[in-house]
Amino acid sequence: MIICANPSAQFYSYQAEIEEAVLRVLRSDRYILGPEVNALEQEFAAYIGTTHAVGVANGTDALELALRALDLKPDDEVITVSHTAVATVAAIEAAGAVPVLVDVDPDFYTLNPTQLTEVLSSRTRAVIVVHLYGQAADLDKIGAFCKQHNLMLIEDGSQAHGAKWHGKRLGSIGHIGCFSCYPTKNLGAIGDAGLVTTSDDKLAHKIRILREYGCQERYISDIPGRNSRLDELQAAILRIKLRYLDDDNQKRRDLAAQYTSLLGDGVRTPAIRLGAEHVFHLYVVRTAHRQALMAHLKSQEIHTAIHYPAPVHLQPAYKGRVRTARSMEVTELLAQEVLSLPLFPELGVDSVSRVAQTIKNFVARDSHD
Repeated sequence: MIICANPSAQFYSYQAEIEEAVLRVLRSDRYILGPEVNALEQEFAAYIGTTHAVGVANGTDALELALRALDLKPDDEVITVSHTAVATVAAIEAAGAVPVLVDVDPDFYTLNPTQLTEVLSSRTRAVIVVHLYGQAADLDKIGAFCKQHNLMLIEDGSQAHGAKWHGKRLGSIGHIGCFSCYPTKNLGAIGDAGLVTTSDDKLAHKIRILREYGCQERYISDIPGRNSRLDELQAAILRIKLRYLDDDNQKRRDLAAQYTSLLGDGVRTPAIRLGAEHVFHLYVVRTAHRQALMAHLKSQEIHTAIHYPAPVHLQPAYKGRVRTARSMEVTELLAQEVLSLPLFPELGVDSVSRVAQTIKNFVARDSHD
């Protein structure tokens, strides 16, 4: 059986180092926001290329706290995409702002900058750009728009740890970068975890106090905050995995290149944006025959996934309740056609060959029906 993602395989890759790190924490007297978190924050900031990194409980909290640090008012609007994990939009509402959703471009599936002017209003305060599937959105055009209109640019890099845009790490280009470290991510914990990056001293300070009840001094809340602390165990595990992130990302790129070379014209394979260094959190193909292909692959014990099966603006919680661009055509089409194939660093070239050949067999059979 070939599964779509396998975070336990990465544990076994680095088992001895991870177990040593976990025991170190268990034998210590600090379990929350201690020396492991401090060290991870310093190491991740150095890796991304920012002055600060702040450890938080998960990726949704990373986005929410980043937005709360901007002192948004109840009617303020934040622009993002509908073709994303619902967490991106949930975080906007959790921060007290209004989500405004735009379509994605038809080639790379990231925020379409041509729609930004259409949805801009006097209440717009920020843009959250989602670096989907492992590569950068068009940060040149989006960044220029934000600068022109004095908007904060927040990078959601939860699927793009280590990816670059014109040589710079994602998470270092906007005002704030937000990362989930959910177990299946390129930099995944063994549990929940998140990180926020910035080179703005004031924003970093505010995010740090927001994550712990708004306190600068223990038990004294200076501003309304909440509990979003990163524990020492997850920080220790992430420190180990961070050392191998570039190597593991290269393994992902190599496997993705193998898929692309083998699949041919039967399905639409991922395009890589000029100037982007892709880290292939997901290898996503497109086909008009998705359900039949998924069923065929499953019959051969090959498991796939859909990222994402329903645009946020059409989901029950948000349908008719969020403002969108006039056309969401690409987003709605992608929800019918995208399919994530198995991909993780330990997958192996033989498994990729088997998946690709199974797809080719399906395409050949389908073309003769």
